[in-house]
Amino acid sequence: MAKPIAPIPHKDGIAPSFVGLPQGDWPRILDFLIQRFPHVAADDIRGRLLRGEVVDEAGTPYHVDSPYRAGTVLWYYRPQPEPLTVPFAEHILYQDEILLVVDKPHFLPVAPVGRYALENLQTRLRLRLNNPDITPLHRLDKETAGVILFCQSPQHRHAYHGLFESRQIQKTYEAIAGFRADLSFPCVHRSRIEYRDDAFTVKEVAGEANSETAIELLERRGDTAHYRLAPHTGRKHQLRVHLAGLGIPIVNDAWYPELLADKGNDFSSPLQLLARAIEFVDPITGEARRFESQRELVWPE
Repeated sequence: MAKPIAPIPHKDGIAPSFVGLPQGDWPRILDFLIQRFPHVAADDIRGRLLRGEVVDEAGTPYHVDSPYRAGTVLWYYRPQPEPLTVPFAEHILYQDEILLVVDKPHFLPVAPVGRYALENLQTRLRLRLNNPDITPLHRLDKETAGVILFCQSPQHRHAYHGLFESRQIQKTYEAIAGFRADLSFPCVHRSRIEYRDDAFTVKEVAGEANSETAIELLERRGDTAHYRLAPHTGRKHQLRVHLAGLGIPIVNDAWYPELLADKGNDFSSPLQLLARAIEFVDPITGEARRFESQRELVWPE
């Protein structure tokens, strides 16, 4: 089923949510919503209906006594959790009618999630440029800074997604991490990465490799070193788990090799991982593109 067209606009950069109404014997919309969302207090649902915050496919508000009609769709805005403000700014590196290239700061998620429903790069850009169609073309961890691509034109997203699927995008990262004298560089690290059952992180396991990273040593300072990383694959947290697996974890990594407590509002120790550059041939214009972050990593004191 294709997503229906919303009758109400984005709010603060966030798209409205919808619920399809199944067959059932609920007498009123209110009764359905109370059963459908048991984690929400009935008085809160009633209040939203009284304020006209739940609408039908035409954008007409439902009321407390509105009858239930199976087969239709209702729309609403999700209540947003208390926002967490990230005190760092993004920088636009390039912009045309289709492509948007941004230098992302540490700690800022790319898309809405949890406490970052409003404080995320996609929402910031949509509000800043007054364009609700801005969508990221690939992933970049919240903890990672650097270059990320967005598309401003829905009809052109597929062309750019095809570059990632066919591995016609070259991405270069840099990291400040540990150093081991018994490792030889440059090297290529391959391993099998799988999701954990007990956490949101991933792990390296025995078996056929499904991830690959080329690692080059740029500079060493005692037990710490500056590396250039070129991932050939794009597994979740690949660079972080690869370096941790080699015994040279990235400075300030709170997830690998050990999952530590959430940093919360502490922005004092950013992960020293940077998406330095991205290169590709533009599928729309045929032009060779290269974009590079202007940010710098910080050596530990």
